[in-house]
Amino acid sequence: MDKFNSTLAGFEPTALSIYRIFTGLLLFQYGLAKIYKIPVLPAFLNISPLVTVAGVLELVGGALLILGLFTRPVAFILSGQMAFAYFIGHMFEGGLAAPALIPLLNGGNAAILFCFACFHLACAGGGPWALDATRGKR
Repeated sequence: MDKFNSTLAGFEPTALSIYRIFTGLLLFQYGLAKIYKIPVLPAFLNISPLVTVAGVLELVGGALLILGLFTRPVAFILSGQMAFAYFIGHMFEGGLAAPALIPLLNGGNAAILFCFACFHLACAGGGPWALDATRGKR
């Protein structure tokens, strides 16, 4: 088991970069759907100003995560946005009197996963395939 662990540990920096890129791509697609209606989704046809702000954060933040530019602060902001999205958009969608506490029932699984994925990136950084890594070598 030690050999298996040490073999996988050698791929950790590369895996972190791939994790950051795909997290950014997934957030970026939500921003595209909310702001530019690509693809057209019924849930995002007529969005509120609060959802528009979320879409801009996802679009810009997702692009910055893909590039690995300002990874830690961007990921921290997106982590907070996703926590906010979970509580406002999912858990308390029915109002304060009727919270839906189970993510499987309130549709908040993705928001929770994005919250903790971004929090991990805020703590771990962007990995070696990030523009942050090249900026730090100057």
